Amino acid sequence: MTDDTDLRRLCIHESVGNKIPEDGFVAAFDDLSIPVELVADGERYDESDAVASFEPRPEFRDAGWVHVIRAGYDAFDTDEYEATGTPLTNSTGIHGTTVGEIAVGYMLSLARMLHIYRDHQNHSDWYEPEYERPFTVESERLCVIGLGTLGQGISERADALGMDVVGVRRSEKSVSGVSEVYHPDDLHEAIADARFVAVAVPHTPSTEGMISTDELETMRDDAYLVNVARGPIVDQEALVDALDSGIVAGAGLDVFETEPLPEESPLWDFEEVIVSPHRGSATNRYHLDIADLVAENVRRYQDGQSLKNRVA
Repeated sequence: MTDDTDLRRLCIHESVGNKIPEDGFVAAFDDLSIPVELVADGERYDESDAVASFEPRPEFRDAGWVHVIRAGYDAFDTDEYEATGTPLTNSTGIHGTTVGEIAVGYMLSLARMLHIYRDHQNHSDWYEPEYERPFTVESERLCVIGLGTLGQGISERADALGMDVVGVRRSEKSVSGVSEVYHPDDLHEAIADARFVAVAVPHTPSTEGMISTDELETMRDDAYLVNVARGPIVDQEALVDALDSGIVAGAGLDVFETEPLPEESPLWDFEEVIVSPHRGSATNRYHLDIADLVAENVRRYQDGQSLKNRVA
């Protein structure tokens, strides 16, 4: 439960413009019970204010509640929020559809060579691959590492395409579309027979570098790695080495250890690697998805109920 149930305004910090249109986000709250203001640095806050922001600011901790418009909140010092008693929430739980679609898009493209055809189209080249190279994803095994919102979004869509989906997570609870769930201790067994391995776990100290040389060597040499979670979960140098030596066939990557991906990164140059600029959740209604979550928490706050996605 929240201690104060008297919010008087919702402040949208200008940093939300890093990911979504500021004006569109503000307009999405037309029906909210409290005024909504777009604010810049230097604004003063008190316990009657709620703040939605992409980036952290020290003064936010004076507010009644702060919402991070992204799922990752590691830039926000949760210990400080705990110390001040300011609730902090994030935007997890709304990315299953969007990230699930981009992950499946990578797999379809890598299987049917759409990315390569487009490369040749850029040169007006009527390219015909070797007969053995294109394949269908139907009946191919996909191992999804992490079966939270992202992993379930991927699994449901892959299952609909007829893929054999297995997953990795600590809970043994069954998941729709997943035929078998492995414990993280059995990660190598889970990925050994998979044509695609999709990373969908949160970035924590225990998951950092969890896909490295040993894991890549365990994968099939015709397997593809998909990372739509966070860059540091995959040892990028090990992945480059594995691609160079043919240990794995390719990858679909939306996240990287350093973002933007540096120009000198070898990952740009592999024909069988698809690079996208951390836009797994980017659609023309992403701001509306976030607004729905924030509006629900405004109602919860005003009613003295527990806030959804509270992280501090």
